[in-house]
Amino acid sequence: MQSFEVTYLVHATEDAGKIAGAVAGAFGITAPYESEELQGHFGNTISRVRVHLTGVDAEQALDELAWKLRTAARSQLLEELGKRVDEHGALFIRFDKQSMVLGRLVFGEEDSVRVKVKPRAFLMKGSPQQLYSELLERK
Repeated sequence: MQSFEVTYLVHATEDAGKIAGAVAGAFGITAPYESEELQGHFGNTISRVRVHLTGVDAEQALDELAWKLRTAARSQLLEELGKRVDEHGALFIRFDKQSMVLGRLVFGEEDSVRVKVKPRAFLMKGSPQQLYSELLERK
């Protein structure tokens, strides 16, 4: 993999450490996180957190994700690959942040942990969907 990027928002009422621990556990991430402080509509503090992995670290994070997805979720992801892969071959997945804190990987659109996976160009011998199918099914 070329890269594996995770981004999410932490609101003032949330425990940033608990969320970071859940994200690290879900994807086996040990790399440092970048954090940017933003201001919400009502003046509350919101942190935008990002971790960007490359090379072997990115591959290991994708393997960890594939290993931890339940069979039904993996099947759903494989069925939806056409909707989740962009024109550059990047895969986008959103997980429910609150479920992740509880130790479960559940797809979710609102208040989510966003994952973007970019493959190296030489890995794509066929379609991006075919590459991701092979990577996700090997676990």
